[in-house]
Amino acid sequence: MRYAVAGPLRDVKVCHCSVCRRTHGGPAAYTACPRAQLVVTEQRTLRWHEHDGARRGFCSECGGRLFWSREDRETISIAAGTLDDPTGLRTLGHIHLSDAADWEEAPSSA
Repeated sequence: MRYAVAGPLRDVKVCHCSVCRRTHGGPAAYTACPRAQLVVTEQRTLRWHEHDGARRGFCSECGGRLFWSREDRETISIAAGTLDDPTGLRTLGHIHLSDAADWEEAPSSA
């Protein structure tokens, strides 16, 4: 599974919702770009799962979560941990903190 982004990425948001926590094993860090700027160059192992109006792309070999999108949005979210360094991205903030696990420490900037 390989992809490229033909344009700038949004800085990272860290999601603490219960779906991200369960699929990533903890909070999930996502950047985003316009959907048309994401180019999948090797999709042999890319699979999609749809649930509650959202599509999630993952690698069928390793199970890694890669993408998140909704039809009503122009952008697609990309798991920041799947990007090659250096990204130059910064953390914008944290979302869905009310869903955070009881073992999580509250971030210093929300």
